[in-house]
Amino acid sequence: MDTFLNACRSVIGATHVLTSAEDTAPYLTDWRRRYTGKACAVLKPADTQELAALVRLCNEHKVPMVPQGGNTGLVLGGIPDDSGKAVVLSLTRLNSIRHTDPVNNTITVEAGCILKNIQTAASDAGRLFPLSLAAEGSCTIGGNLSTNAGGTAVLRYGNTRELCLGLEVVTPQGDIWNGLRGLRKDNTGYDLRDLYIGAEGTLGLITAAVLKLFPQPKAQLTALAALRTPDDALRLLSLTQSYCVSSLTGFELMSGFCIKLVNQHFPSMRLPFAEEHAQYVLLELSDNESEEHAQAMLEHVISAALQQDLIQDAIVARSIAQSQAIWDFREHIPLAQAAEGKNIKHDVSIPISHIGDFIRTTDALLQQSFPGARMVTFGHLGDGNLHYNVAHPEQETDKSFLQKQTTVNRVVHDSVHQHGGSISAEHGIGALKRTEILRYKSDVEMQLMRSIKQALDPLNLMNPGKLL
Repeated sequence: MDTFLNACRSVIGATHVLTSAEDTAPYLTDWRRRYTGKACAVLKPADTQELAALVRLCNEHKVPMVPQGGNTGLVLGGIPDDSGKAVVLSLTRLNSIRHTDPVNNTITVEAGCILKNIQTAASDAGRLFPLSLAAEGSCTIGGNLSTNAGGTAVLRYGNTRELCLGLEVVTPQGDIWNGLRGLRKDNTGYDLRDLYIGAEGTLGLITAAVLKLFPQPKAQLTALAALRTPDDALRLLSLTQSYCVSSLTGFELMSGFCIKLVNQHFPSMRLPFAEEHAQYVLLELSDNESEEHAQAMLEHVISAALQQDLIQDAIVARSIAQSQAIWDFREHIPLAQAAEGKNIKHDVSIPISHIGDFIRTTDALLQQSFPGARMVTFGHLGDGNLHYNVAHPEQETDKSFLQKQTTVNRVVHDSVHQHGGSISAEHGIGALKRTEILRYKSDVEMQLMRSIKQALDPLNLMNPGKLL
C-alpha cells in the first residue's frame, strides 16, 4: 500500500493524498450521519488527466475506487465500506466552468462544480440552468448526474438526464472518453451518455458535462393552495396544466403534518391561513411573455379551482420575498424532520394518477402494523415523486422505531410496486437499497445490468458494492 500511495503522491502532490484520521473523517461519514466507512486514503485530483492517472494506478494495484462529490447523498453511494481497502476519489477540485455558449444555450462544467455556482454562471450569461434542489449550495453536478437528480422543476425541464447533452468520462481502465458535444441530435450509435448518467459511478467517472441552458423567464410567480386530499391536488394539477401548459414549472405537495413540524421547530414560520388544512400545494409559474400574463393565468387557475371546490384557500405571492417565504416552508420540511428525530425515508415514484390511492392505502397499512406512526409526506407531485417518510410514534423513541426499518420499508416498497412505481425516484440505490431492488426488478433486468458492469468494469473496482 505504501508503494501505491507514494505513486499517488507523485501524480497529484502529497498535500492532496489524505491519510490521517482527522483529514479523511469528513469524507467517510454519510450526510445523515448514520454510517461511517473506512478508506486507505482520500485522493483529490485537480483535473481529468490526474484522475485518469490515479485510476490507472488503482487498476495496477487492484485498489477499489469510491467517487465522491459534495457528499450529500442519502443512500451511501459515495461512502466506502468498512474494509479500509478502497480510496475515496474526491472530485471537488474539478470545479471549473469551462465554457458558456449563450447562442447554443449550453454550459460546459466540471464534475466538482457546486450546483448553485452553475446556476449563477448561467444567470450571469443571461440564461437559466433549471436544476434546483435543497442541497444546491453543496451538492456537485457530478453527483447530480450520477444519480440523475430531479429537484423541483422536473415538471417543466426534466431530470438531470434531460438537461445533459454530453459527457467527459474516465473509464475503469483509466482512459478518457471525450463526449462533450453540445448537440441536440447525434444518432451515431449507442448513447454512452445515458449509460453513465444514473450509474452512480459504477461504470466510470464523470469528469465534465455539457448542460442545457434556457432563456430566463420574464416572470416567476408562486402560490400556495390549501386542499382536503391528495386527490384534490391531482385534480388541481390537471386544471393548472390545462390553463398554463408548459408555464407550470413547480407543483409540490405537502401534508398538513409536514407544516405542523415546520411550525413546531421553526416557530417564526407561519402560513398566512386562518385555519389548518390537511394538504397544501405549492405551485410555480415561469412565463416568457410578461408578469401581467403570468398573473392573469395564475389568478384564473385559483378562481376556477375555488369555483370547482378543489381548494379551500389560496395565497399568491406578491413579491420575491413572499415567494421565498413560501418556498422556505417546503425547504424546511427535511430540517424539521431532522429536528423531530431520525425517521425512515422513502424516495419513491408513482404513476401520477395513482398517487392518491397509494397514499391512502399505504398510510392504512402502516397504521395497522405500526399504530401511531406519523407519515411525513411531501414531494414533486407534478412528476410523481413522493418523499414518503415515516416518523416514530410520539410514545416511542426514534432509536427504537429505526430497528423496525426493514419491516417498514417492506410495507412501503411493496405498496409502491403494487401501484406500478419505483423504490428510488431521484436518490439512487447506493449501498442502502442494493439488496432491496432484487425484490422488485426482474431477473432479466438484473442480468442485463450485471452484464454491462462486467463488460465495462471486469475487475469490479468502480464503486464496488453500490447499485449491484
